[in-house]
Amino acid sequence: MRKARTNLLSRRQVFSQMLGAGLCLPLRGILAALPVNTQQVESHQVDPHPDEKAGSPETMPVLSAEDDHFLDELERSNFQFFWDQGSPNTGMVKDRCDVRTGRQAMAASTAATGFGLTALCIGERRGFVSRADALQRVFATLRFLWKKLPNHRGFFYHFANAETGERMFDSEVSSVDTALLLCGVLICREHFKHPAVAQLVDLIFSRVDWSWLLEDTTLLTQGWTPEVGFLSSRWDDYSELMMMYLLGLGSSTHPLREETWTAWKRIPFEYDGMRYIGSFAPLFVHQFSQAWFDFRHQRDKFADYFLNSVTATEVHRRWCIELRRQFPDYGEDMWGISASDSQHGYVAWGGPPAMGPIDGSLVPSAAAGSLPLLPGPALRVLKNMRSRFPAAWCKYGFVNAFNPLKNWYDTDVIGIDTGITMVMAENLRTGFVWDTFMKAPEPRRGMERAGFHRY
Repeated sequence: MRKARTNLLSRRQVFSQMLGAGLCLPLRGILAALPVNTQQVESHQVDPHPDEKAGSPETMPVLSAEDDHFLDELERSNFQFFWDQGSPNTGMVKDRCDVRTGRQAMAASTAATGFGLTALCIGERRGFVSRADALQRVFATLRFLWKKLPNHRGFFYHFANAETGERMFDSEVSSVDTALLLCGVLICREHFKHPAVAQLVDLIFSRVDWSWLLEDTTLLTQGWTPEVGFLSSRWDDYSELMMMYLLGLGSSTHPLREETWTAWKRIPFEYDGMRYIGSFAPLFVHQFSQAWFDFRHQRDKFADYFLNSVTATEVHRRWCIELRRQFPDYGEDMWGISASDSQHGYVAWGGPPAMGPIDGSLVPSAAAGSLPLLPGPALRVLKNMRSRFPAAWCKYGFVNAFNPLKNWYDTDVIGIDTGITMVMAENLRTGFVWDTFMKAPEPRRGMERAGFHRY
């Protein structure tokens, strides 16, 4: 149970523990991408543009038949995870699954359930599941969220029993996991266009009291527990936080104040001559908000956040290639490190700057979550992983992580990483998730109140 409990820590908890223990290695890697200064970037100060090698991803490329077939196989496998690991009774999706032994767990993840709802939309559109079956699962999920799953002020606990909804592992009422869930909730309303779905979605979303989570400040707290109250950590610098603030700004019942959008820090980093807004965090922070919110051809007074993520991903790719001196499995066609399982437990690793201890492991969702950001390079990585390392593939797509140098392959598939893989693959192919989600008035209103404009 000790190992299982460690694996079920939130990424932010693992990240905080690592920073507290000083596990950022090596020094050379840290110095390679230190912030340009310690102040928040001023208006228009950072205008990230990747070099020509990264391409122009704001217009998605035309995929070859071979590439589209590969992505279809990947999405179909990902969908199967959410169908199999989602409860038919509650819709709650299990946090992870051991694909080698078939060992069953009962812990569902609120965030994975948000990806699961999005997967139902993609799956129904792609013909992986019938509309009737997809709607049955959507209704089961939304009714459970509205009537039975424990919540506080509309926010849900990070982990819950997949069948009963009971809080598990003394987990927190989580702001980020609730936001990921709400993204899935909203896209179901826009895709299925069913009156009863719309009614449940409106009830669930309008119940969320975003202003309560500010605790009389301008920064959202990362969570709350009945035992200790608000967590001390706040969403105060660039990360996956954008979706939270934009959803809160878009609420019509408990909206965030407009100044909350400018309250969090945007620290500029520089690597190999490229400047971008970043943070000391794994690559997934540049992906999760991009999964639903379409930031292409839009910017606020600080940055174009789509191009910012493109640049940050290109930086990560180059940094991984530099690491091949230490880890010969890394290279042009094999890169990608983000928070994941490892041979010794869950690690929030990545870079630059290096967060570790990096050991040559590869994380497929790092490249997969980058598909619309660096289409060509990310596709090459995934196809090479599939062909060169058969043990990294399973019935649900890629395992969470693997290390070719040590002949170690994870036994688990993790819901949120499978989710970002499926969503970003679909966004690369058709832009479906972006186009559908952005039909919702809540994200559009949030971006408008945050000062976004097209250019």
